[in-house]
Amino acid sequence: MKINVVSKILEANEKIARENKELFDKTGTYVLNLMSAPGAGKTSLLEKTITELNGALRIGVVEGDIQGTYDAEKINSLGVPVVQINTGGACHLDANMINEAINDLNLNEIDLLIIENVGNLVCPAEFNVGEHMKVMLLSITEGHDKPLKYPLMFQESSALLINKIDLKPYVDADTERIKQDSMSLNPSLKVFEISCKTGEGIKDWTGWLYGRIQENR
Repeated sequence: MKINVVSKILEANEKIARENKELFDKTGTYVLNLMSAPGAGKTSLLEKTITELNGALRIGVVEGDIQGTYDAEKINSLGVPVVQINTGGACHLDANMINEAINDLNLNEIDLLIIENVGNLVCPAEFNVGEHMKVMLLSITEGHDKPLKYPLMFQESSALLINKIDLKPYVDADTERIKQDSMSLNPSLKVFEISCKTGEGIKDWTGWLYGRIQENR
């Protein structure tokens, strides 16, 4: 019974996700679903990405959190439109939540919509929201065992950003092992080593992202 219920939930989500995707394509809005564990640096990455691409692209953000508006306020201070979703306990965003949130955005004026998902290494990867691309952010402080412990998120993502590499001298994490294990799960995965603190690798990431958006057009 539980399997049937889960299957029906995912089927209903897929239907709404397809409707979202049709709308995004109609308005020419490229949608990125950003996923990570709590504290990996999603909001910091958003700030860096917006700073690099604002002017070249019109950017909007959907912020997903269980509670609070702290991250949305930080993004709003950068002058981009942002909508907050508080899930009230749910560990992920789903297609229906995004469908409701985008009513508060003018997609015709947004080239790139970034969805910051709830911090979780499991559930967000299971729910399609209509995005063009899933991107995963992993902090080296989380250790190098995460790809094999939480494979689905690595398998579903188009890009993996390994963050906080400025802390390499201070943590026992093997970035080469992270890359090797991730690529074994998803050979087409694009991997970037970045530091949101120092800015290292950010231009490589934003340049690649900009190229993907241009290709989609």
